[in-house]
Amino acid sequence: MFEKSVAARMGRLHTESAFQILAKAKALESQGKSIIHMEIGQPDFKTPQNIIEAAYSAMNNGYTGYGPTPGFPEVRETIAEYAAGHKNIKTSKEEVVIVPGGKPVIFYTMLMLIEPGDEVIYPNPSFPIYESCIKFAEGVPVPLPLTAENDFRLDIEGFKKLITPKTKLVMINSPSNPTGGVFGADDILAIAEILKDRPDIFILSDEIYDRIVFEGKTLSIASLPGFKDRTVILDGFSKTYAMTGWRIGYGIMHPALAKHMEMLMVNSNSCTASFTQMAAKEALTGPQDAVDGMCEAFKERRDWLHKALNDIPGVKCRLPKGAFYIFPDISSYGLKCGEFADRLLEEAGVAAASGTAFGEYGEGYIRLSYATSLENIKIAVDRIEKFVKTI
Repeated sequence: MFEKSVAARMGRLHTESAFQILAKAKALESQGKSIIHMEIGQPDFKTPQNIIEAAYSAMNNGYTGYGPTPGFPEVRETIAEYAAGHKNIKTSKEEVVIVPGGKPVIFYTMLMLIEPGDEVIYPNPSFPIYESCIKFAEGVPVPLPLTAENDFRLDIEGFKKLITPKTKLVMINSPSNPTGGVFGADDILAIAEILKDRPDIFILSDEIYDRIVFEGKTLSIASLPGFKDRTVILDGFSKTYAMTGWRIGYGIMHPALAKHMEMLMVNSNSCTASFTQMAAKEALTGPQDAVDGMCEAFKERRDWLHKALNDIPGVKCRLPKGAFYIFPDISSYGLKCGEFADRLLEEAGVAAASGTAFGEYGEGYIRLSYATSLENIKIAVDRIEKFVKTI
């Protein structure tokens, strides 16, 4: 009865499989099985104490009610100042909309820009919510394959071929989930060169991992002349400040687009929690030692894991340049990546995401999150090495 009653649009939404894998792993743990969790993109660090205290103080000082739909002006101003310093983007609070997490920026951008039949170029493999939201808005997903042979960077000739008169939006995610790849300055400049004569094409730049970079620095396309007004930047606090459960992120965009995003916010969420905004303000203006410490730990884990995985016969993987994911090629074992990941969890107790959870071009890979302790990572690699010998 319910399947016939539910609107057809619901069939265009897809889930984020990492949470399904987490639930399955938790169920196995409840049965007494030892599981190493490498499936979820959640820093294993505690939210820095100064941020926690700022939230507690805010609650005691009355920040427990509704706030302005786009966010408190002083917090939006702080974000604008941060963007000027870190992203080299001159912006203002009128261009900032604070939302509960990063996903609303994806969802709202599709709803306010995409008409049925509009084409959206997006990286593949990539965060699965991209394709899901494109389809929900009745857009046409146009995957841009990212390959290990190209270090999961931009294939500029391939990108050119995907642009058509129907192209409305191009999505950029650097550093990338799930590959850990980073689009270098040359890649971003190449995208800009191709799009400079197509002012009708917008860009959604997902920069949620841009503080977790191990070599060099990222370049935001919005910092280039002529691109700020046609770019929506997605950023937030979940990854950089270990604030996944706080549910706070933001978009930076032209004021005219910001008004539309504010309208979507007021119709769906009313506002982002007031005390989390005060915590976010403290995150950006307070000490950054914890962020630096997390990045150093992630780099140490990355270096060890990359070498250890490549030492396993049959496994190949590129060195991630950012984020906290590694994307090893396991195709040599002759299993589809979904079956490989399922068996790895059930037989070896290592929770990983299949490559196809991030798109069709993820076949042959699994994603491992090294947002867990080096001790756990070493146990996981030992289990993986023993597991592949049984295939």
